[in-house]
Amino acid sequence: MFDNTISFAQQKDKEDVLKHFRSEFYFPQHNGNDAIYFCGNSLGLQPKNVNAAIQQELQDWQQIAIGGYLHAKNPWLYYQHNFSKPLAKIVGCKENEVTVMNTLTVNLHLMMLSFYRPTKEKYKIMMEASAFPSDQYAVETQIKFHGFNPDDAIIEIAPKEGEKIINEEDIIEAINQHKDSLALVLFGGINYYSGQLFDMKKITAAAHKAGAVAGFDLAHVAGNVPLQLHDWDIDFAVWCSYKYLNAGPGAVGGTYIHERYADDINHTRLAGWWGNDEATRFKMEKGFIAKPDASGWNISTAQVFNMVALKASLELFERTDMKTIREKSFELTSYLEFLLHQLSNINFEIITPLEPERRGAQLSLYFRERGKEIHKKMIDSGIIVDYREPGVIRVAPSPLYNSFEDVFRFYEILKNFNQ
Repeated sequence: MFDNTISFAQQKDKEDVLKHFRSEFYFPQHNGNDAIYFCGNSLGLQPKNVNAAIQQELQDWQQIAIGGYLHAKNPWLYYQHNFSKPLAKIVGCKENEVTVMNTLTVNLHLMMLSFYRPTKEKYKIMMEASAFPSDQYAVETQIKFHGFNPDDAIIEIAPKEGEKIINEEDIIEAINQHKDSLALVLFGGINYYSGQLFDMKKITAAAHKAGAVAGFDLAHVAGNVPLQLHDWDIDFAVWCSYKYLNAGPGAVGGTYIHERYADDINHTRLAGWWGNDEATRFKMEKGFIAKPDASGWNISTAQVFNMVALKASLELFERTDMKTIREKSFELTSYLEFLLHQLSNINFEIITPLEPERRGAQLSLYFRERGKEIHKKMIDSGIIVDYREPGVIRVAPSPLYNSFEDVFRFYEILKNFNQ
C-alpha cells in the first residue's frame, strides 16, 4: 500500500484532491525553505486570506467608526451569525445549536454552571485521568464552588497498568457502577497526550442511561475529525479555534448546546446583553430574555478582532468538507505510521491507537529516555512538533496544508538521527 520513496510521496501529492489548499497558508521558514510543520494540533498555520479580512475590519473601523455595527461590510452587530452555518457542518449539528464566544476554558466554566447541577445524591464528575490541565482545573474548582470535595467527587478513568490508552469498556463500566452518584461525564473528544479518539456516541448513551449529562472538550477534534454532535445526542461541547481550525493564537472559542436546551430560554445560565433577545436588547430594560438558540449563552459584544481570522479560515473549510479532510487524514497519518515503523535507529513507541478510526491527525511518540533531546534535534532540523511530559513528541500532519512529501522528508531526517 505504501512505499518509502520520495517518488511515491510525490505521486500521492499529485493525486491529492486537497493539494491546492497548501498554497493558501503561510509556512514558517527554515534555511530558506518551508519548515516541516506538524504542529497544527497546537496552533494551525495562518491562512493567507486573514490579512485582507483583518484589513477590512480595520478599514471599516477607521472610516465609519461606530457605524460599523450596522454598516460595515460584515456588520459587527450580527458578526457571530457568520459562524453558525460553517461550524454546524464541521461539528455536525443544527445552526441554532452552535455559537462562538470567549475562549475554551471560559466556555467550559459557563457550560458547567449551566449543566453541572449537583445534588446531595448525584454530584460526581467523570473524566479521563491526566486530562488537559485546564479541564482538570475547571472540574476541580467547579466542584469546590458547589461545596463538594474533589477527592470524592471526581472519578478519573485511567489506562490499565502498563498501557497508554484507555479501554473504552472501562469507561462504560465505570459509568454504570457510579450511576447513582454521577452528575456529569466530561471527556476530551481526543486525549491531548495519547491522541486517542473516544467513542463519544457510546459514552453519551451510557451517561444518559445513568441519568447524567454528557459534555466534551473538542479542542483536538474540531476541524480534525467529522462529528455528529446532534445525532449523538451530546448535551454540550466546547472547543478552541486555534488548532485545526487555524484561527490564530487565543482565537474565539466555540460552543455547542443541544437544541433541547438551546431552545429553552429559561435554562440556567449566566447572562449578558449579547445573549438577550435581539428584538429587545436595546430597550435596556430589566429582565433577561434569552435568544432561543445557542447564542442565548453569549455574554459580551462580539469580539470582532478575535473572530475575524476564524471567519477567514472557515471560508477555506467551506470549499471542502470534513469527509474529504478525514479521508486524506487517514492516508496521511497511516503513511506517517508506516514510515515510522521503518526506523530502527531511534527507540520510541507509538502510543496512539493504530486503528485509524480511533485517532485523528496526531501520532504520539513515547520516548522512555532522551525525548527532549530528540525533540530539540527535530526543531534544529526544521521539523516543528511539540513535546509533552512525560516523554511524548506529538506529530500531527494536518490534511488541509500538509503533504505526503512533508511526511517523507520527516522520515528522511529522522533516519539519519543517532539516539
